[in-house]
Amino acid sequence: MIVRPLIARAFFALYPYRLRSTPPPPGGAVLIGAPHTSNWDFPIMLAITWSHSISVKWLGKNSLFKRPFGRIMRLLGGIPVDRANPAGLVDEVVAQVKANDRFFLVVTPEGTRGRKEYWKSGFYRIARATDLPLVLGYVDSTTKTTGIGPTIHLTGDVASDMDKVREFYADKRGIRPDDFTPPRLREELTDGGGPAE
Repeated sequence: MIVRPLIARAFFALYPYRLRSTPPPPGGAVLIGAPHTSNWDFPIMLAITWSHSISVKWLGKNSLFKRPFGRIMRLLGGIPVDRANPAGLVDEVVAQVKANDRFFLVVTPEGTRGRKEYWKSGFYRIARATDLPLVLGYVDSTTKTTGIGPTIHLTGDVASDMDKVREFYADKRGIRPDDFTPPRLREELTDGGGPAE
């Protein structure tokens, strides 16, 4: 684990973004990665978490786990997601969280680097089902900063919880700002009772 913080330090010494980060909760968290608009978001996410000496799991499309890079992606904490058949993914991740004393899961709720209408709600359901706090990670091209922001303890009031998320990301701009999907869940339209994404 000593090597990873050194790699992270070297990354931020060379990359034009500065690390402005608060330590994550010690027991684990669901960490949002947003805005997610560029392929650079992945190495930035690794550098942020490695700078805090935490090992994370992250969800990625299953095509990332094919040869020749599949083994590397898994060693870096990747969990493949079949976007055509996502049923059961939340239950699977919840089981993994409950089997570990300390579990950090990184999720990019936009689900893609292109702009969409809604965020996917899996991160919210996982955090609620495991009672893990939600930690807001960010990339901001306006200030050229990145890191881990505030921790939110979800209440189950979807709209109210998402208002806190929206407040934090209101002034954050991704590497490609026009591709950012604003933080909004379809469940907010049905008081949290809508179908999961």
